[in-house]
Amino acid sequence: MQNLIVSKQRVADYGEVRTASEHVKAMLDLVEQETSRIDSRFLEPACGNGNFLAEVLTRKLFVVESKYAKCQLEYERNAILAASSMYGIDILEDNILECRERLFIIFDIQYTRLFNNKTKDKCRDALKHIFSHNIILGDALTLKTSGNKIKPLTFSEWSFVKGSMLKRRDFTFHNLLEHERYKELPLFSDLGKDVFIPTPSKEFPPVHFMELNDEENQRS
Repeated sequence: MQNLIVSKQRVADYGEVRTASEHVKAMLDLVEQETSRIDSRFLEPACGNGNFLAEVLTRKLFVVESKYAKCQLEYERNAILAASSMYGIDILEDNILECRERLFIIFDIQYTRLFNNKTKDKCRDALKHIFSHNIILGDALTLKTSGNKIKPLTFSEWSFVKGSMLKRRDFTFHNLLEHERYKELPLFSDLGKDVFIPTPSKEFPPVHFMELNDEENQRS
């Protein structure tokens, strides 16, 4: 039986009660067409230790394996794409750390099973790097980070350009939600007009996805 409560104190302080796996699966079955899309974006504003995100990633990676298991580079590229489309926020640091590790393990088990000694640590490092930006310690109500240095919540958008080159653009969560035109116009339109196009707070030059972590270390 699942333990859905870490402690009574955390329930009292943060209202933390985790969602049972059968309920997670039932809810995600309602949007099955999205969980089957490798690049479909998901945001969990109170992600806890990742019950929803873990199931989403599991479903996405099942699709990646079914399509690209015979080509390692295509598998790696699409696994990165699947992971980079998922976002989480939580106010508790231990949840964030556990969620990142949990998501990484889901990937690593499948990756190792498929490619054994051909796996690449650079691919693993790239995935960890993305999760460090996408799974954020913060408060979805205040739209700010938690901890010593409080600042606006910022999400990174990752998109492949020119094959295996990955481009990162940062957006503040506050601007996405509070932009005046956001309330009047859709984020996307099949007509290609009258849409709200958010402005990134920062853009980065494209880098090969296998060099993602190395590039970040050079900037810091």
